[in-house]
Amino acid sequence: MKKQCPECGDKIVGRIDKKFCSDACRNAYNNKVNKDSKNLIRNTNNRLRKNYRILESLNPNQKTKTSRAKLIEKGFDFNYFTSIYTTKAGTIYYFVYDQGYLPLEGDYYALVKREN
Repeated sequence: MKKQCPECGDKIVGRIDKKFCSDACRNAYNNKVNKDSKNLIRNTNNRLRKNYRILESLNPNQKTKTSRAKLIEKGFDFNYFTSIYTTKAGTIYYFVYDQGYLPLEGDYYALVKREN
């Protein structure tokens, strides 16, 4: 019995472990399977990417200070971050991947980049 391509249904010719009839069918199938099925996931990932780009653009030298107004003006959303780091002294940093921010007095933020 010949195997059929799960994308288009054509017969598969070639190696016994081949799963698709062509690269195009393999790509189309995997794109359908792997796409973000929910808008929530896609929108959250887009939001995190935007926040990351904003922090990266404001913090080219890996440590600086900026205002809340400047972050908001650029479209930063404080509801989206990937992790929280609390120091032994109780200081709380919020991170978007390796770009972090620390709330300071007077609506200012310290921006930092975590070393890998």
